[in-house]
Amino acid sequence: MTIFHFFNCAILTFGPHAVYYSATPLSEYDTLGTSIKAALVYLGTALVKLVCLATFLKVSETDNFDPYQELLKALIGFIDVAGLYFALTQLTHRNISQNHKFQAVGLGWAFADSVLHRLAPLWVGARGLEFTWDYILQGLEANANLVLSISLAALGSLMWLRKNKPKTLIPIIYACAVIVATMPSITSYLRRGLGWHFPKVVGFELFTSLVMAFISWQLFAACQRPSS
Repeated sequence: MTIFHFFNCAILTFGPHAVYYSATPLSEYDTLGTSIKAALVYLGTALVKLVCLATFLKVSETDNFDPYQELLKALIGFIDVAGLYFALTQLTHRNISQNHKFQAVGLGWAFADSVLHRLAPLWVGARGLEFTWDYILQGLEANANLVLSISLAALGSLMWLRKNKPKTLIPIIYACAVIVATMPSITSYLRRGLGWHFPKVVGFELFTSLVMAFISWQLFAACQRPSS
């Protein structure tokens, strides 16, 4: 029963990444190499963030929300944006379109994040004797992170790769990118500052991911229209 629960949670956590790759044109254009490169860039970015967090943040003995510490975390979190910039603009890719490139990069980024942050807790905890909803919620959180990562990659693609975008959309693109990039700090404030329980936080992440995906899709479509 415990192994069955573990496999269910693992499929919920990592299955959508495989489904997204196989169900979209990414598999037809063989963009797996781009996703793997993006995952490696994420691991390097995560190492840099870990060093920065260990250097600049103090270990708190309480679980209370500290605005100064959270501001530092948010600033350090923008290292992810630098990593995405490198993945989108500096890595060598096959001859794929901009549309497929940002999806492949976002998919690899999200998969590496799920493996790094959720695989070990899932392996240790989901095989326990007592059933808990926490790992199912973590799987749902991984799905929200997948959508947010692809949305951030789409916004980054518009910021750094598309030159002829409408000037009226530029502030919206940057504002949406800031919101997605600071989502970990936002959820930390909801959990520690406002005392939200984990299911409520996950529900907020799922809702926000869908909203940001819709906005990113509309912005990408608007930037692809020929200028009049």
